[in-house]
Amino acid sequence: MEAPSPTKPIDPTKPSITTLSVEASQAEPSPLRKMFAVASIAAGIQFGWALQLSLLTPYVQLLGVPHAAASFIWLCGPISGLVVQPIVGYYSDRSTSRFGRRRPFILGGAVAVAIAVFLIGYAADIGYSAGDDITKKTRPRAVGVFVIGFWILDVANNMLQGPCRAFLADLAAGDQRKTRIANGFFSFFMAVGNVLGYAAGSFSALHKIFPFTETKACDVFCANLKSCFFFSILLLLFLATVALIYVKDKPVPPRAVQEDAQPSCFFQLFGALKELKRPMWMLMLVTAINWVGWFPYFLFDTDWMGREVYGGTVGEDAYAKGVRVGSLGLMINAVVLGFMSLAVEPLGRMVGGVKRLWGIVNFILAIGFGMTIVITKVAEHERHLNPAAVGHPSSGVTVGSMVFFAVLGVPLAITFSVPFALASIYSSASGAGQGLSLGVLNLAIVVPQMVVSALSGPWDALFGGGNLPAFMVGAAAAALSAIMAIVLLPTPKPADEAKAASMVGGGFH
Repeated sequence: MEAPSPTKPIDPTKPSITTLSVEASQAEPSPLRKMFAVASIAAGIQFGWALQLSLLTPYVQLLGVPHAAASFIWLCGPISGLVVQPIVGYYSDRSTSRFGRRRPFILGGAVAVAIAVFLIGYAADIGYSAGDDITKKTRPRAVGVFVIGFWILDVANNMLQGPCRAFLADLAAGDQRKTRIANGFFSFFMAVGNVLGYAAGSFSALHKIFPFTETKACDVFCANLKSCFFFSILLLLFLATVALIYVKDKPVPPRAVQEDAQPSCFFQLFGALKELKRPMWMLMLVTAINWVGWFPYFLFDTDWMGREVYGGTVGEDAYAKGVRVGSLGLMINAVVLGFMSLAVEPLGRMVGGVKRLWGIVNFILAIGFGMTIVITKVAEHERHLNPAAVGHPSSGVTVGSMVFFAVLGVPLAITFSVPFALASIYSSASGAGQGLSLGVLNLAIVVPQMVVSALSGPWDALFGGGNLPAFMVGAAAAALSAIMAIVLLPTPKPADEAKAASMVGGGFH
């Protein structure tokens, strides 16, 4: 999950990175076509993220990592979001490269993504070449290569997100209308990338386009994963190359870096905690509990489809089929999310404010998690009556699963927008910098993700394995965050809500 790099109030009499940013980038706002080109990179970034969310938890279990330990690998996401994005934002602001401030980081991130995806896709083959015995359940060398690639991928994607958004802000040059349009472009291409990525993950014959991907160490599921990532690399490198060649990025004058006296991003970020007012602390608390609810879904959604709904175990056709159908469900989720993002402001007015809207949809999230129990038990009952139902659940179970994914698109759209809007409102009311407040809000998102990554696998194992225990924790956390959002958060003024409505929040990364 991303958050803007924190900043402190600027002394207008003293040259600094912030006061010189327009001079360093554009004397006047750039044409929308250039913003469109830069924003299109988000489709390539999000294509890879969609594949990561839908396929990599099943894949790492295919390499022999137990279900209870699979969630530990996901610790890299929140850690890199917490550490990498502020560092990249800080140094890209201060880059004096002749190629510009943002372009070197975007290019470096795109190349790093390509390297990471190669390591992930070929982890089984590299491990086999290094001595893994493919007849054994666990392939330690392949797991090692996969983990290295996985962490590089998370770091690289976080390297891309921040500079892309900052580049758009540079191109807008302070024009609020063009800033809103640029953010709209970015969100649109994120949705496009999500739909393309989840659609690719749901297609079972993609490996036939690249027949060389299926090898002795890499079965059909693995070959499909490779093929998906090949498309991901091609899309990202194409979009990034076009944007970086077409759109110029002027560097910061060296004197601005020398005269800038702002402390490091981490000093600013943690120093801001001392200055927070009660509304921001309450928002952080509600956000943290809400993300305890969301993260099990991101970790185990397709694994739940393969295990509980389709009744398969890792390596079986039934499990792979369930994962593919889960990817289709995530594509439906992304479509609903995209349409719901356009309805946040009118829905907020309809129910009496965005904080009440957030509370309502968190109850919907809790009900959605409760649906997983019903769907799972019905699927298990079908398999008990007819063992041939393994890998072939009834149409009712399949439709119920798709409804689950679609329903969760509603609260997800609100989660990706309302907390950020509230942070903007509360920070403006208290006189704090918005960038700094959003950076602090990021702590309330990544810390729960770390906790869930570390504890969800052992928690599930404590109750005999599977994904339902983590989902039930998610349901309880969602219901609690719903109550807290309505009771604890101050109600913003309608004028403040309208002002913050144009703000585009982040996505899960």
